[in-house]
Amino acid sequence: MRKKGVFAIAAALTCGAALNPAIPLFAADLRAAHDNFAAQCAKCHGDSGRGDGPAGAALPVRPRNFADCTRMSKESDDRIFNTIKGGGASVGLSKEMPPWSEAFDDDEIRQLVTYVRQFCSAQRANK
Repeated sequence: MRKKGVFAIAAALTCGAALNPAIPLFAADLRAAHDNFAAQCAKCHGDSGRGDGPAGAALPVRPRNFADCTRMSKESDDRIFNTIKGGGASVGLSKEMPPWSEAFDDDEIRQLVTYVRQFCSAQRANK
């Protein structure tokens, strides 16, 4: 019995980690998320996530500033995930934010959610 309980707890923790985008990323995942952000997101959101990327300057609605911790604290991980996956219009935001479901799989999108959250980490907020 005890053995089953241990395996059940381990399975639950493993499944929970896979479903929770706020779980800290491993170094390889963080590097992949950084690379994906730099390649696709930074064009509008900027390298520092402040919504000041070169392509974002031409948009009628300024891209989200991920370093605005007050605003970002009100956004759920699910909403950020859905915004990346389905685009801004899918969650009632700007249609200028395109859907990225064709470019990124769900795991990559979860990594991006965690990556954009790091712009508001306590360490960065104190700078």
